Amino acid sequence: MSFAPLDPILHNQLRLAVVSLLVGVESAEFNFILEKTGATRGNLSVQLTKLKDEGYITITKGYRDNYPLTTCKLAPKGIKAFEQYVKAIQDYLKP
Repeated sequence: MSFAPLDPILHNQLRLAVVSLLVGVESAEFNFILEKTGATRGNLSVQLTKLKDEGYITITKGYRDNYPLTTCKLAPKGIKAFEQYVKAIQDYLKP
């Protein structure tokens, strides 16, 4: 039996957590993701950039009441990658 390779972008605890959060929502603010993951601001920012550069998420920067607002949304490529990742993990668990 051969095992499918796991996506190296998603095979990172924080990036997988971010994508897992975004699967269940239309979009999420940076502070929401920060709170849910327990990551540091710097590490989260780096991992979001990696996901964006890979085309898995889109990042929108703006302002709300004169405060910076960063919003993340899962892109179609990210949805497909997540589904493939989950399937590969399920295949690993089959007897």
